[in-house]
Amino acid sequence: MLEIPVIDFSPFTTGKATGKQTVVQQIYQACHEIGFMYLKNTNISHNLINQVLKQSKDFFDLPLTVKQQLAWTNEFSNQGYVGFERERLNPNNPGDLKEAFNIGKQKLTDIDVTHRLSSPAKNPHILNFYQACTELANKVLQAIALALELPEDFFATNHNQQNHTLRLLHYPSLSQTPKLRQVRAGEHSDYGSITLLFQDEVGGLEVRTVSGKWIAASPIPHTIIVNTGDLMERWTNHVFCSTKHRVMIPNDDTLKQSRYSVAFFCHPNDNTEIVCLESCQRDKSPIYPPILAGEYLLSRLQASY
Repeated sequence: MLEIPVIDFSPFTTGKATGKQTVVQQIYQACHEIGFMYLKNTNISHNLINQVLKQSKDFFDLPLTVKQQLAWTNEFSNQGYVGFERERLNPNNPGDLKEAFNIGKQKLTDIDVTHRLSSPAKNPHILNFYQACTELANKVLQAIALALELPEDFFATNHNQQNHTLRLLHYPSLSQTPKLRQVRAGEHSDYGSITLLFQDEVGGLEVRTVSGKWIAASPIPHTIIVNTGDLMERWTNHVFCSTKHRVMIPNDDTLKQSRYSVAFFCHPNDNTEIVCLESCQRDKSPIYPPILAGEYLLSRLQASY
């Protein structure tokens, strides 16, 4: 597959059985061949997405001293502000040219009271968005379960503690030359089961195909990018792939523009054992030993910070 497919998701939620099965087959092909897809006609309104992108911009426009008050309070809490160049998704490269704010289901109770109103985690639009993403993710996980000949609720049940992370991302405009091999987000794969990605019109995301070719995952209006992550790849014994992707520095006038995106990282329950599915052992033995989802996430965070 040399292009990322665009899949109409509405028949899965509202259509007849034949339409639902067609979507299941399309999702299987996308997850198996490239690990990325665009979904259109989902349950998340474009107005809500725009509200979240606006709230994200408003937060990142705040003074750094205010944002730093909302930074992670321990090394791997995975909640709060992440400063410019702090993260390096490709450990071999300099720090990424971005800043982020991570929001988990649990409230950021360790934030200083005087700075709570600055936190995106307290914004009603973002809280509604988190819930909408959770609902959509469960629907996608149901489709994936059917694609793998599993009970429809298999993956959704293993995600029912909602250990997901909503991440607001800002890639500032650049006025000076980056360091050698420095990019906006280094080459990496996502850590969890699936990711929902919402991006503005600036672009820059690239996906590596099985052949090793990098292709653009350009913004398509009224669509959401969905990709499979490391734990889904382990669960399925590489039937589904966790594809490397990156955000490059543009070589045109968009260099002078900020880029904003929002990623919703879906993680299984921490105590879920990720073990090769029986339906994925037909052609080869399990590639990976079992691992708890929470342990895997922690190991990847330790490698990135």
